[in-house]
Amino acid sequence: MSIKEWFEDRRKITGLIKNSVESDSKDANETEKNKNLSIDYAKINRLWAQCDNCESLLYIRFLRENQSVCKECGYYLQMNSSERIELPIDRDTWRPMDEDMYTLDVLQFHSENEIEEHLDSEDESYKDHITFYQIETGLTDAIQTGIGQLNGIPIALGVMDFKFMGGSMGSVVGEKITRLIERATAESLPVIMVCASGGARMQEGSFSLMQMAKIASALYIHQKDKKLLYISILTSPTTGGVTASFGMLGDIIIAEPKAYIAFAGKRVIEQTLGQKVIEDFQVTEHLFGHGLFDLIVSRNLLKGVLSELFRLYGLPRK
Repeated sequence: MSIKEWFEDRRKITGLIKNSVESDSKDANETEKNKNLSIDYAKINRLWAQCDNCESLLYIRFLRENQSVCKECGYYLQMNSSERIELPIDRDTWRPMDEDMYTLDVLQFHSENEIEEHLDSEDESYKDHITFYQIETGLTDAIQTGIGQLNGIPIALGVMDFKFMGGSMGSVVGEKITRLIERATAESLPVIMVCASGGARMQEGSFSLMQMAKIASALYIHQKDKKLLYISILTSPTTGGVTASFGMLGDIIIAEPKAYIAFAGKRVIEQTLGQKVIEDFQVTEHLFGHGLFDLIVSRNLLKGVLSELFRLYGLPRK
């Protein structure tokens, strides 16, 4: 190899190394730039929500001020139990009950085929599901109960939370509702139940179904024997065992606009009857036309309507 050829080879090698270094540096800069420009979806979810109906982006702060009603289309978004408690209850008057009551896996329920995105394994127990939702919602189970005041009138209030296992009714939910009714009966308070549930909790089998009769028995004493007021408020969705029990036992039954309220779902009914059913036949407005409810009340008017009903019933009693 001549000296000239040797210098040519060195020049080529040097050029390749230089290009490689520049390329690596460029890639590193691009990576750092993309990292700095990466979207913080968790932060966005804390600031914005999307309407389930019209898909409009809604600023969380304004949405909460509007009682979780979409300003674009008027659609009622789901509220958690804490937000619903704030609707009728006067500030600084809420006194929760039975906050330390939690579920035990009495049946040792175990689903080998159940796959959930939030679970690490395909083989999870009922206890693991309960623990996950307790962390996710900050609740011990699918309901909050307590005593508070509505425009100065003492009331007993129970609010179901659909975000905790679909608001399903298990032993703890049934026991908390029963204790709430029994305390209201002892103290001569009106009871308000805000329903949002998929029905009885399958993981507890017949124990969950027993809650229907237990709650109904407590309500019988409250309404029939003691002549005290019970108001049921149905929100979307209210289905299954809740609809078949305390959801429909109110002296006055109130429903939110455009709420889905049913016992069995549309698909089950169609398969059972072998025929198609009309659209929206399990929506508030259609059911109201057939006499299932007493009132359809929007969220912003709910507190005022409840206050008027209490006055009509002569509450508070001296």
